[in-house]
Amino acid sequence: MRIRIVDAFTDRPFAGNPAGVLLLDAFPDDDRLQRVALEVNHAETAFAHPLPEGGEADWALRWFTPATEVAMCGHATLATAHVLLTTGAHEGPVRFATRSGVLVATPREDGSVTLDFPTAPLTPVETPEGVAEALGAEPLTVLDTGPNIGDLLVEVADERTVRGLTPDHKALGAHSARGIIATARADDPTQGYDFVSRCFFPNVGIDEDPVTGSAHTALAPFWSERLGRPALTGLQASPRSGRVRTELRGERTLLSGSAVTVIEGELLA
Repeated sequence: MRIRIVDAFTDRPFAGNPAGVLLLDAFPDDDRLQRVALEVNHAETAFAHPLPEGGEADWALRWFTPATEVAMCGHATLATAHVLLTTGAHEGPVRFATRSGVLVATPREDGSVTLDFPTAPLTPVETPEGVAEALGAEPLTVLDTGPNIGDLLVEVADERTVRGLTPDHKALGAHSARGIIATARADDPTQGYDFVSRCFFPNVGIDEDPVTGSAHTALAPFWSERLGRPALTGLQASPRSGRVRTELRGERTLLSGSAVTVIEGELLA
C-alpha cells in the first residue's frame, strides 16, 4: 500500500500544509484508518478509493486528523487530487464523494488545482466570554461558520495582531466544535494577498493548522463582502505559510492552489 506525504497550498517543498494520502481498493474499518492517521501524525491524512463508473462521483474520500475524522478538509483534498493527477490514476476533473457532498477538483494548465466547496454560512454571534483572553487579542467581529467547519471566525485589529497571536490552545477549545479562525485585512495588498489568517483547532488535535482550505470557505465570503470583490487571495501566516486563491460563487466557493509530493513510501503494517 503506497503512502505519500504531499505539501498542499504551496509550490515548494517543506511549506504549505502536509497531508498523508493513501489510495485504497476499499476503506478498512474506522479504527485502522484512525491508527494510520495517528501514525502519519499530520493535520490530516486522506484515504480514497475508486467508485464504479457511471455514478455521481469518481472516488470516495475521507479525512482523519490524528484524533478524529473530520467532515471537510481542503488541503488534504488538494493533496489527493494532486496524487491522482500526477500518478495517472485519474485524468481530468475528479469528483469526490465525501461527508460534505460531492466535491470537485479541477486541474489547471499552470499545474494548480481548483476545488469546488460549499460556502460556509456565516452567522454573527456575540463574543463568547473568555475568547479574547484565550486568543490573546480583542475580537472586532465574531461569526459562527456552520456545521461543516465548526469554527468561530474572529476578526482582529490588523495583520500584525494575527501574526503575533500566542493563544491558550486549551482555553480556545471551549468555544467551538473545531477551533478558531483569526483573520485581518492585509496591511499591504501589493504583497500579493488580500487578507491574512491563522487557524487553531485544539478540539481535533491540531494546535495550529499550517494552511486550511476549509477555513477559506468562510474567509472568502467574509472578505469578499468587505472588499467588494469575488476573487481574492488569502495568506495563512503559520510558520510554514501558504496561499489560497478564492472565488466566491454564491453557495459555492472555489479554492485554488498548488501541491508538491515530498515523500513516497510503503505502508507495511
